[in-house]
Amino acid sequence: MSVNIKELAKFMMKDPGILSGHRLCAGCGPGIILRQIMMARRKPVVIANATGCVEVATTIFPYTAWNVPWIHNAFENAAATASGIVAARNKLIRSERFKNDPDVDLDYDVIVIGGDGGTYDIGFQAISGAFERRDKFMYVLYDNEAYMNTGIQRSGGTPFGAWTTTTPVGSRIKGKIEPKKPILDIFVAHGIPYAATASPAFWTDAIQKLRKGLENQPSFIHYLGVCPTGWGTEIEKTVELSKLAVETCIFPLYEVVNGEYKLTGMSKTIAKNPARKKPVEEYIKVQRRFAHMLRPENKWMLEELQRQVDERWEILLKRAGEA
Repeated sequence: MSVNIKELAKFMMKDPGILSGHRLCAGCGPGIILRQIMMARRKPVVIANATGCVEVATTIFPYTAWNVPWIHNAFENAAATASGIVAARNKLIRSERFKNDPDVDLDYDVIVIGGDGGTYDIGFQAISGAFERRDKFMYVLYDNEAYMNTGIQRSGGTPFGAWTTTTPVGSRIKGKIEPKKPILDIFVAHGIPYAATASPAFWTDAIQKLRKGLENQPSFIHYLGVCPTGWGTEIEKTVELSKLAVETCIFPLYEVVNGEYKLTGMSKTIAKNPARKKPVEEYIKVQRRFAHMLRPENKWMLEELQRQVDERWEILLKRAGEA
């Protein structure tokens, strides 16, 4: 599946889907992710957006940056709303109510957009139910690894050791002590036909996966979305940091098609040439949320994070038949 950047540029100029003028922060990773989702469209789309940074920053009543049908949902029910949209569309198709009306097009995709708070935690039950029912929509997680919109509180997606306002760093507490929840594996266990990880830094890989997700619903796409405000990073380093997350295997690129794991892009390259794998210190040293882990007395935390990353990488290699 090829992706032509010239064709995408022409398409986005004609129909961008998400317009300039939104209020996402400078350097916001999810802002890039939204553009890539819109680039992957092949037919009209309806967006169901869970409460979070993207919802708040793109649509502040009475203004909106969206140029496609869009609905705001509570933290917990974006997937349930999408299920309702899908059911209503299917009913109208079966009844042939608008069969002869050229102004009504029922051939559209439903996409859910949610952050880690609305996916790992508060909205998990609605997603799980929808996937169990095989409701036909694509769910895209922009994972900025904390509840950024409400003050940088920890979530199930916050990685081990990270500082947040609810996992502070002091003499006793050293950031979040639990590892990141394996959310993609959990949804793969539901038996959905397609799931994948994606990075804004590797846009061709991401758009190919988004298109596969739209063609094989229900599907789940897990993006890592750098948050300069919550992570304490330089705004011009977002794409570079997104790339580092892949190169250190903090966030490997892979897809799962009908239960079968397959490495993609840079992660496949690293599997073939392990010397390309960078130490996690390269990733965390440019983020203030991990600064305490670089102190001599906390060296064990850096070693523990590296151990966790190496362990997960080895498991992924075996699942993908690369070990």
